[in-house]
Formats: sequence, C-alpha cells, structure tokens
Amino acid sequence: MNEFLISIGLKQPEISATFVPIGTRTIYVNDPIKQRQQEFLNNSVSTGKYNIFTFIPKFLFEFFSKYANLFFLFTGTVQLIGQLSPTSRYGTIIPLSIIALITASKEIVEDNKRHIQDRTVNTRVVKVLRGSFFEECLWKDIVVGDVVKVENSSYFPADIIILSSSEPDGLCFIETSNLDGETNLKIRQAIPETADLVSPEAVSRLDAIVKSELPNNSLYTFDATLNIRDKKYPIGPNQLLLRGAQLKNTKWVYAIVVFTGHETKLMMNSTTTPLKRTKVENMVNSEIILLFFVLLGMALICAFGQLLADLTNPFDAEILMSTNGGFFSFITNVLTFIILFNNLIPLSLIVTVEIVKLTLGQFINSDLDLYYEVNDTPATAKTSSLVEELGQVDFIFSDKTGTLTRNIMEFKMASIGGIAYAEQVPDDKRIHVDENGREVGYHVFSRIQQHKDKGINTQVINDFLTLLAVCHTVIPEIDDANPTDVTFQASSPDEAALVDGAKSLGYLFHTRKPKSVIIAVNGEDQEFEVLNINEFNSTRKRMSIVVRAADGRIRLFIKGADTVIFERLSFDNMFLPATQQHLEEYANEGLRTLVLAYRDIPESEYRDWLKVHQAAATTINNRQEALDNAAEMIETDLQLLGATAIEDKLQDDVPDTIHTLMEAGIRVWVLTGDRQETAINIGFSCKLITPDMLMMICNETTHFETKEFLQQRLAQLKASLDVGSSAFNKWKGFERGVYGDYKFDKDFGVDMEPMALIIDGKSLNFALEDDVKDTFLELALLCKAVVCCRVSPLQKALVVKLVKQNVGGAITLAIGDGANDVSMIQAAHVGIGISGQEGLQAARSADFAIAQFKYLRKLLLVHGGWAYSRISKVITICFYKNITLYLIQFWFTLNNNFSGMTLFETWSSVSAYNVLWTLLPPFVLGVFDQYVTSRTLDSYPQMYRIGQNDTFYNHRVFIFWIINSFFHSLVIFYFWAFVIGSGDVLIGGRDVDNWVFGIFVYASTLVTVIIKHCLVADIFVGATIIAFAGSLAAYFVVFPMYAFIGPLAGFSKELYNTNFAFFTTPSFWFGILLVPLLVNFRDFVWKFYKRSVTPQAYHIVQEIQKLNIADHRPRREWLRKAVHKVRMNQRMKQTRGYAFSQNEGGQEDLIRLYDTTLRKPRG
Repeated sequence: MNEFLISIGLKQPEISATFVPIGTRTIYVNDPIKQRQQEFLNNSVSTGKYNIFTFIPKFLFEFFSKYANLFFLFTGTVQLIGQLSPTSRYGTIIPLSIIALITASKEIVEDNKRHIQDRTVNTRVVKVLRGSFFEECLWKDIVVGDVVKVENSSYFPADIIILSSSEPDGLCFIETSNLDGETNLKIRQAIPETADLVSPEAVSRLDAIVKSELPNNSLYTFDATLNIRDKKYPIGPNQLLLRGAQLKNTKWVYAIVVFTGHETKLMMNSTTTPLKRTKVENMVNSEIILLFFVLLGMALICAFGQLLADLTNPFDAEILMSTNGGFFSFITNVLTFIILFNNLIPLSLIVTVEIVKLTLGQFINSDLDLYYEVNDTPATAKTSSLVEELGQVDFIFSDKTGTLTRNIMEFKMASIGGIAYAEQVPDDKRIHVDENGREVGYHVFSRIQQHKDKGINTQVINDFLTLLAVCHTVIPEIDDANPTDVTFQASSPDEAALVDGAKSLGYLFHTRKPKSVIIAVNGEDQEFEVLNINEFNSTRKRMSIVVRAADGRIRLFIKGADTVIFERLSFDNMFLPATQQHLEEYANEGLRTLVLAYRDIPESEYRDWLKVHQAAATTINNRQEALDNAAEMIETDLQLLGATAIEDKLQDDVPDTIHTLMEAGIRVWVLTGDRQETAINIGFSCKLITPDMLMMICNETTHFETKEFLQQRLAQLKASLDVGSSAFNKWKGFERGVYGDYKFDKDFGVDMEPMALIIDGKSLNFALEDDVKDTFLELALLCKAVVCCRVSPLQKALVVKLVKQNVGGAITLAIGDGANDVSMIQAAHVGIGISGQEGLQAARSADFAIAQFKYLRKLLLVHGGWAYSRISKVITICFYKNITLYLIQFWFTLNNNFSGMTLFETWSSVSAYNVLWTLLPPFVLGVFDQYVTSRTLDSYPQMYRIGQNDTFYNHRVFIFWIINSFFHSLVIFYFWAFVIGSGDVLIGGRDVDNWVFGIFVYASTLVTVIIKHCLVADIFVGATIIAFAGSLAAYFVVFPMYAFIGPLAGFSKELYNTNFAFFTTPSFWFGILLVPLLVNFRDFVWKFYKRSVTPQAYHIVQEIQKLNIADHRPRREWLRKAVHKVRMNQRMKQTRGYAFSQNEGGQEDLIRLYDTTLRKPRG
C-alpha cells in the first residue's frame, strides 16, 4: 500500500543522505543497435504535481482529505434518498460538485505553469553525434550512449562522461552552483586515452563499452570503467559532468551520456512535489471533526426525542396513524436530522477561502514593490493555497550562493604602503588634514598611478600590482576576434577579481606558459619565470609563488589572511600600523581582505630550499604536510606591501532584511554547499552572525567525535544557567519535550546569550543520525544563527525535515535559487524560489517565486501578516454565520415535537444564504481588511509574532465563536417565539405558520450577521460598505420578488402570500432593528473591554497608527549601534574574513599544462 501511495505522490518516501544500489549498467558507445536493446529512461523531466494518469486519484485524495468535503459527500449522497431528506435532494451534491470543479481548475492552472517550464527545459538544444557529424537535438530526445558536444556557458543536459575538450589534456572548467551552491570553478579532466579525440571524425571511430554503477543520488562519487580494445580504464568523479552544472571558460567538450532524465544525480536528489496543507487548514480540519460530533449529538437528541414522542404521545399513532419503525426508524431519523442540520458545517467556507486565497495570490503577483525591474521579474504566487502560511513562519532555511549573494566579486579598496585607496571614496573618508597636520583619508584608485609617477611609494606600488598580476593560478583567455579583450579563468572568483583589478590599474596579465607568465605594465611586457607555487589550503590560509624576474632576482610573492602573514613579517615593517588600521576599517564594511607581502631570496638559499621542497613533493606518506612544512621555511622575514579588500556582492538590502526578519522572531539558518570560511564571511557580511556572538564550529570526522562535541557544548550551556533563573525553568519544560512524547518548544532559547553554530557536511551527516539528532537540534535551537556548510541537496532537505517534524507548531520556509535547493524547498512548509536568472531551477518547484531576497521582508511581514489575519476572519465569520442560522433550526426542532420539519424554504433561504445573501461580506473581509497598514507592519516587525503565536485563530478562539453563535441563535429564536407564537393571526388574516415565522427569524439573523461583520472589520473601504449594505438591500428587494413569482411559477409554493405579512407587520420591522442590536451589543461591550482594559500589543499599535504618534525608536536604534561599535571593532580582528575560496591542491599541476600562445582545437 505504501509503495502505491508513494508511486502516485500521495506519500513521501523516506530519504537518506546517500544511497548507492548494487549492480552495473552497460553502455555501448557508437553502437545504436545494441544500445536500443536496453531499456533506460528517456531524458524528459517533469517537476509537475500531477500528470494525466495521477491527476484524478491525487486530486480526489487531497480534496476529500479536508473533512468538510468528505462530510458533504456523505450528506449529499444520503440526501439523494428522497424519503430521508427534509430538504431538496440536490441541495448539497450540486454545490459540492461545483466547488470540486473550481478547485480542480485552479490546481490544473497552477500545475500547468510547472509543465510549461518543464517543456522549456526539455526542448533545449544540444549537439549529438550522428555518424561523423554533430546534429542539433532536443534535450528530451537524448538517450543513454549518445555522444554530445556541449559548448561554453551551456548546461549539461544529462550526466555525461567527458571524452575530450578544447583545453590541454582534456581539461574543462565547470560551475556547480546549481548542485552544491559553490561558485568556484571546478576542474574535470578526460582520461589520457580519449583526450586526443578532438574532431567529430575521431570520436565517431571510438569503439568502446562503458560499465558504470547504477543511478544513485551521491553527487560526489562515481565508479565506472571505459573498455577500449579489451583494455579497461577507470572512470571516476573527475570525469563525470552532472546535469545542472554549467560549462565555463571552455569552448567545448565531447562526452558520453550515462544517466538521463529522472535517473540523473540531480533529479535523484529531488523529491516528488508534495501535497502541502497549511497550519490553519489543519486546525479547521480538526474543528470540523468537533462540529461533526456536535451535529451528531444534535441529531441523536432529536432522534431520541422523536422516538420518545412516538412511544408516549398517542396523537401520532391514533390520529395520524403513523407506525413506529423501531431501531430502523431511529437510524433513518438520525440521518434525516443530520441532513436537516448539515449546514452547521459550512460548505461555503471551502470555496470562500479558496477564492480569497486566489485573490491574495494575485495581489502578490501584481505588487510593484516585489517587481524587479532589472530582469523584468514580478513576484509569483505559484501555490496560492499556502498564502496565509507566509504570516506564520518560524524558521527560514536559506541557500547562500545566488540567494544571499550575487556571485560577483569586486575589488573595492587597497592599502599600499600605508596609504588607502578605494574605487569609490565614501564621503566620511575623503582626504583631509587632521589636527596633527597629517593628510588622512582614502584616495581614489586613479591616484595610484599619479603617486607612482611622483615618486610616492613608487617601488611599493610596483611590487604590489606586480604581485596581484603574477601571484595566482588564473589562466587568461584572449578573444580571437578582439586580441585586446582578455578574460580570466579562475577557480576562485576572488583571484579573478584581483587580477582584473590589477588589469584596470595598468598591470595586465595576458599570457601563461608552462614555466612562466607574461604581464604588460603600461604596455610593456615583463616575463616572470615561475619556479614554485606553494598552494592555498584551509590550514595555511595563504598562497605564495617563487618567481625569477627578468633581472635574475628570485622573489617570493605571498598573499593570505592577516593573522598568518603578520606573524611572518620581518621587524622593520613601517607600514604595519597603518595597514592594520585600514584592515579594521575594511572588515567593519564587511569586505574580505588579503594581506600582500614579498621577500627577495638569495640564489644559494633558494637552491637549498628547492632540495627540501623536491624531497617533500616525492614523499609517499603525509605529502601535503611535508609540502606545508617546506613552504613554512621560505615564507619568513616578509616585507609588507599592503592589503586588498574585495566585496562579495550581497543581494540588495540583505543585511537589513535578515535583521528585520530576526526582529520579527524568525530564526534564520543558512544551508550551503560552499566552504566553511566563505559561509562564515557571508554570515558576517549579511549580519546573520555578529561579532558579539559566541561561535561553535563543528568539524568532526567521526560519529563518536560529532556526538561528543555536541553533547559537551550542550552540557556547558546547561551548566552556565542559574538554577533559579527563568531560562532554567523554561529549559526544564523543554527537556520534557525532548525525552517525553512532546516536541521541542519552538520559542525556547530566544532570550539567551547570542550564539552561532557552524557545522560542516561531514559532521552534519553524523548529527542527523537517530542517536545524535535530538542533541544537535536542541543545541541548534539555542543558537541565534546556524550555518551548515558543504551540505548536499538531500542534507538540506533532511535538516528542514528534522525541524519540521520535531519542533512543535513550527512553520518552516526554505528559499533558494538553484536545483540543489529543490529538495529543501519541497520539504519545507513554504518553498520560495529566487527567479529571474537563467538555469536557476528552484523557482519552478517553489510555492512562491521572487527575484530578490530583500522581497522576502514584505512578502512575509505584509502579505503574510495580512493573509493570516484575513483568512482567520473569513474562517471564523463563516463558521459563525452558518452555526448561528442552523442552530435556530435545532431550537425549532426542539419546539415542534421533533418532527424534522424545516423552518426555512430551501432555495430562497437555505441555498441562497451562502450563495447570495452572505456571499460578499466574508469575501471583502478576506480581500480588503487590514488590521494595520503595510507601513506599520514593516515598522513594527514584532507584530509578525501574532501569526507565529496563532493569536487570531486557534482552538480557543474557535470555541468562543461557537459559544457566541449559540447565544445569538438562542436569543433570536426565542425572541420571535415570544413576540409571535404559532397560530397568531397577522394583519390581513394570515396565520403565523412555520414559513412566516421562519421569514421573520431569517431576516433578523441576516441583519445580525451583517452587523457582526461590521464589528469584525478593522477598515471600511468602498467595497466593504457596498458588500455589507448591498447584501441587506439585495435580500429585502430580491426575496419579496422571488416570494411573489416563485409560487406563481410552480416552485417554492410555501412562500405563497407571505409578502403581505412580510411588509405589513410592525413587529417585524421593530424586531429586525431591535434583535440584531441587542445580541451584538454584548459583542461590542466585550470588544471595548478587551481594547480598554486588557489590550494586546496590536491594539496599542493600532492606536499609534490611528493617532499618528511619532516613532522615536530609530534614535534608540542608532544609540544601540553606537554603543556596540567599540566592541565590534575589538572583536573584528578575530573574525575578519579573508578572500580565498579556491579549490585546495592540484592548481600548480593544472597551470603547468597551459600554454596560451598555442592555438586550441576547434572541435
């Protein structure tokens, strides 16, 4: 059964971080006849929720999982049995069918958008080898075994094994930000046996068989063999190009397709589109169950009453000659009364809420504040049924690359010889003379050349810019059409930014050879022989290069983090104090810094060191450690040149957005595939991590070490709390949630000292195991910020599910921009995709799509806050108006000897009540009502906690509304029963029968309900007034017309001659004015009491808004920032980010292969 539910998407399969099935698949290259005999999946992918076969079962399952719909299906079916129904046979089943059709149409329209986007991807074009030529082919038509040609900047259409490329030795560069969030370029390389297949004719002659592992979700492993002429060559992850990755800085690659469609590793990391239901909907579902039992109780009471009447009252048996059917009669009576009272559960609620949500979704789509003009990208509500969930989010899980950042590095500032330069000088940093007569401030970059020409730090400036142009592993790419246009291939965007910065300052790096580099200094070429490269790694936090200049001098150029460079400087560095001051200023701006230094090396010292380095390079055991020790020997007595500052461009207003969301009580966790140092740097830049936070970094390599680390940190925090403190008392309750049957408290830990938890992917893998996950989650909930680094797409989803399933009442939101974020987005209660960039696939699978992270602020605080408030009012008012009317039917039944007779005419009263007379008032409340303005919601983000705490709608609120309905219905019915009893004669001689009495009661109920709408509304606009007044006017105009025409036309004959009684009875007009005011007066007094005596926070904010009281909080915020500035500066040295994010190891071997003076094959 589980397998069937999973197959049609009604149940989510359990996922693990990695799963590699046992077995192999055989692929015949350039042998289509043999390949066709094997059955592999095609390359077409679908991210839609439904298809033509699963739509009906999945939709019906979702539609009838709402208990109200299931109840109405039952009552509608029973109602078709005419002898049981006291009302029209089709009064329930037809409206339910209409609602089902409307809902189905909405689902089809929304899911069709996903299928349209899928078709766009499936119809992309790639070149496939046909014979000895490459022909264009659609992605969806690619099959396993095809040889494809992928060109620069294109995405890979499937998982493919590289055969050759335009670069030396079959190298290529790829960007995998869609898979793991990293923007660093990664290197893949063909095996030497196929690297020389650089023409279609050559690759068409390849007769080979690939034996590979079966499709699996492990992004970082791959095992296969390539059999050529009975020889086997191993194929590993370095030869695999994954679907979703992008070819960069490589003109073309030839590759064999090995996995297609939903068997690619990217799609194996995705999950089927889930069926999501909001927290409010779940509450409504449970309350409908309660109402059903209330309804069943009412039906049982009335059926028992009728049974007693049959047994004790001889009138029915003797005069009406009725017979008691015993138990069967009792059962049929129960069904009759269920049908009579069935509208106690409002059928109109479902359709009203759906239409309101659809309208609120359109408001999001048309909001110009959420429109990104640069890319012509509006916000999109792809799943409007989740709109109120936006107002209740407790946790945000965000990707980093492309979501918080722009993937753009810019060289912004430099300190050269103690003098500061900037691309753009801030107003407060302009050059001026201080009280000591010294010139202080920042110069613009253009002054660097002027200072050099004037003899100010001439040699230092030359060495500084030469270092930028020489000390790196960048490869230049010259445009054949425009030889002066040089672009840079770099594994690290930081390095590319620095080399590009040197280019803009007159030091152009344009040629790399296996043993040298050539730069142009003001148009004059200078060649440097590259002797050795000491590569960057996370332990060294620096890289250096040993070069021989044209004059024969040997120099060491080095760049790295300030902490490691400063401790290796010689004692006579006069620029050190000024450079340190500049570094602190750069760090305060959130910039990523590097310190640059050099050293002249005597020839003899270099020869001696070279022997040590060569010995280390040939060491079998611990080679990297030996190389690091060798580099340590020569990286001493350095001369400081200065420092650079690079801005890792954040999306607009990211720090302010995160700060505001955290003020709103939302916890922000960053889940990224990027490396730890980069993620921490961004954490500081976007103000997720602040200098006053205690950082806990978990980089353990085993299950035991991870568990021990987390337990120790948790024990230390517990020990730091006072036994009598409120936090400790709260913790005791929290522990009961952990070790008992309860879930974690989502609000725990918010008042503790700010802490940040940073954990890498390997440790996280252990932390998510059953015996550790509770400890990990408990520690994470105590932290104000959590950053998970180097995580796979499925690990992201597992973290989201961990919080979703184990934190009581918590609503999760995941936001990302790449295919690696799809699983996380689908796992969360609400998924948001960043749209507007080609190839970014998260928006396709998301519930909402926005173009910038900053738009999340208004989407949650304003649209979410309003939607939660509006939907809450729609639900409560719909329950209220139906229960009030149909409880009157119950009181009537108690007073008519349990006859089962209806008090109201079916079409003009029962059916028209929700469809006509009270249709618009709940709708306009749900669409136009604002409990505060958007500006107020943005100014007071703390008001967002109204939704988090379920203030406007919860079980307690629901019970109070039900009690209110009982009170109102009781007063209305017995007031009219007292004023005009059964058998009274009205003006004109018309007796008061049940139909006339019902009209009087019905009209009073309608006026009461409309006045209640007025009390509930927070704002009155034109549509509100028209809907409220128009509903009453429509009834008093249309109903008399229907009561006159209907009986003459042969239907609703029970309304014959009721108009005269309706218009001419003074007590009727007196009653419909008095009764509604009387029953609502209690509500008015109660509302006044709550606002005046026991006001909530939002009541006070409403008064502030109404009276337009000035907000002085910005001054206090400015003061708070000023007070913390000193502490931030003091701690910034310990937390300053450095600008390295390149791959560790292998860079020297790579660049030694390149000779950019040689012409590349055209393919």
